[in-house]
Amino acid sequence: MDKQQMITAESALPGRSAQFIPSEPHAIFGQPLNAPVPAGMEEVILGMGCFWGAERLLWRQPGVINTAVGYSGGFTPNPTYQEVCSGQTGHTEVVRVVFDPAQISVEQLLAQFWENHDPTQGMRQGNDIGTQYRSVIYTTSDAQQGLAENSKERYQSAMRADQRTAVITTDIQPAPAFYFAEDYHQQYLEKNPQGYCGLGGTGVCLPPQ
Repeated sequence: MDKQQMITAESALPGRSAQFIPSEPHAIFGQPLNAPVPAGMEEVILGMGCFWGAERLLWRQPGVINTAVGYSGGFTPNPTYQEVCSGQTGHTEVVRVVFDPAQISVEQLLAQFWENHDPTQGMRQGNDIGTQYRSVIYTTSDAQQGLAENSKERYQSAMRADQRTAVITTDIQPAPAFYFAEDYHQQYLEKNPQGYCGLGGTGVCLPPQ
């Protein structure tokens, strides 16, 4: 099958009812990956290609208090990594980010998002090819949705000003179901410092509002 072609719900793998819960605490923050979002905190889900490097980028941001990698945006409930990589679940690789808005704003996280991958590549990111590598922003509030859509317009304008004609393909929508990835993917580059990191930006900065 063409891994750059999005499947339909009818053709997706059936998945399973059993939910995978990570058994190890966060390798940096030391708390359960599935801990509830504390009062006053926010979460957003970002997909920038391979989730290993994206998670490391995001946990390093001051004000981020928890991260986890997983799968979202598709049809198959509780998929495995192998199923997602087959292109038959419709999911993309994402990072769930929990953050303190008093220390880091959604706008600052969005700047990291836009500037550290190429959001114009459709169903791929560099040499990583397939629907699981598409660019997404999954929001958890109307305010986040508005900020994300506004930032996309500003980043597209900045790319045009830099003589780049490619159109941003990032999908922005209210967050669908998030499924945790297996333990060995969580904080992968903390556990494997020499591991693969596919991040690479366009060199264009997100203009301020």
